[in-house]
Amino acid sequence: MSKKYAPVVLFTYNRLDETMQAVQALQKNSLAEESELIIFSDGARDKNDVSMVDSVRSYVGSITGFLKVSVIKRDQNYGLAQNVIFGVTEIIRKYGKVIVLEDDLVTSKNFLCFMNDALSHYKKNNNIFSISGYSGNFPSLINYKYDTYLSYRPSSWGWATWEESWCDIDWDVKDFKEFVKNKKEVKKFNRGGIDMTRMLKHQQDGKNNSWAIRWAYAMYKKDKFCIYPKVSKVQNMGFGKDATHCTGVNIYKTILDSDNKKQFIFTDEKNPDHIISKEFRYQYSYRNKFIKIMAMAWLNIVRKL
Repeated sequence: MSKKYAPVVLFTYNRLDETMQAVQALQKNSLAEESELIIFSDGARDKNDVSMVDSVRSYVGSITGFLKVSVIKRDQNYGLAQNVIFGVTEIIRKYGKVIVLEDDLVTSKNFLCFMNDALSHYKKNNNIFSISGYSGNFPSLINYKYDTYLSYRPSSWGWATWEESWCDIDWDVKDFKEFVKNKKEVKKFNRGGIDMTRMLKHQQDGKNNSWAIRWAYAMYKKDKFCIYPKVSKVQNMGFGKDATHCTGVNIYKTILDSDNKKQFIFTDEKNPDHIISKEFRYQYSYRNKFIKIMAMAWLNIVRKL
C-alpha cells in the first residue's frame, strides 16, 4: 500500500445494514482509493447468528473503491475486545500505524484526510497517545481557533494510533487493586469523565469486557493525551439492540462535519484547555445523561400525542 496513508481496519460482526452504511460513507472519503481496507469479520457466537454473519461476509467480500481490500474471517467468536486487541496488534506491527473503525460508525468525507494528517503531525509528539475521529458539540469549540484539541480520555469511535503507543499495553491491568485504593490517582483518571473508574472496575469484576476502558487506563498510566477534532468526523449509529456495549438512547449524537475541509490547523498545546475539558467531562456526567435521556423520553411522548 501507499507508504503515506495508514491502513484502515474495520471490525464487523452480524449487522449488515450498519456495516453497509459504514463502508458506503468510507467509500466517499477523498483518500479511499489510496487507502488499504482490512476487515476483521468475527465468527458467529451461536447458531442463531450464523446467517447474519454470513450475510455480512458476503457483502464485505464484494467491496471495491479502495486501494486494496482484505477480509480476515475468524473461524470462531472472538468477541469485540479480543478481536480488536488481536486485530490491531497484528496490523500495527506490520504498518506502524493504523486507523480503526467498528461497523456502527459513519464517517465524514474528510475523515481519512484528518486522521492521516493528524497521525503525521503528532507522530513525534511524545504527549499524544491517539487520535479521535469523534467529538461532541461543546460551546467553547464554536470560536476555538484550532481544528484539534487535547483530552484526558481517548475515544474508540473512529480512532488512530502508532505502534509505540499500542504494543506495550497491559490488558490485564495488573496494578488495578493498588490503583483503585489511591484516591488521588482515581481522581486523576476521572479527569476524562466520572464514569471511567466505574467502567474499569466493572471490567475487572467481569461485568463488561471493554477493551476501550483498559486502553483509556493505559493512556492515563502513560500520562498522555488524545487529540480530538473541533468538528466530529464520526457519527455513532450503534445504539440498537444488537450493539455490544451501547444500547438505548444515543446521548452522544453529534454534528457530522459536512464541509469536506482538507487542511487543518493543529494545536500544539502541551495540556488540555481547561474550559473544553470541563465541558468534555460534563458530557460523561450522570447529570447530563439523566437530563438528555429524560428530554428524549418526553419528546417521544409528545410525538405520540
